Amino acid sequence: MDLSKTLNISSAGMDAQATRLRVVAENLANQETTGSAPGIAPYQRQTVTFQNKLDSSLGIETVSVKQVGRDTTAFPKRFDPANPAADPQGYVQTPNVDSFVELMDMRDAQRTYEANLSVLQVTRGMLSRTIAMLK
Repeated sequence: MDLSKTLNISSAGMDAQATRLRVVAENLANQETTGSAPGIAPYQRQTVTFQNKLDSSLGIETVSVKQVGRDTTAFPKRFDPANPAADPQGYVQTPNVDSFVELMDMRDAQRTYEANLSVLQVTRGMLSRTIAMLK
């Protein structure tokens, strides 16, 4: 395989995982964001979907972000009658963000990013050694 193709595949993987890390960070930052009034939905968890994408100029498949979507699971309710977003019974809809799930997703994205970075560094080293041998 051409080493430049390897660099492109790894960098595409890093881009996709960087997007995933950004989405996880947004989810964690908004895990307590409720609606501002009764009936207004709280923050809705975001999800990332990947796809294989053919780079026709290089003749290789790379990964890319297909879409950043919304998690459709139900919003949990919490009893908080003093909250301005509380319904007449005193319950507030809270975001459907589970910090444990987000942390596991973050860890997976981090490891995948690091794996792509390692491939990128090894490939760059191989290219450098090849150029040094040609001198």
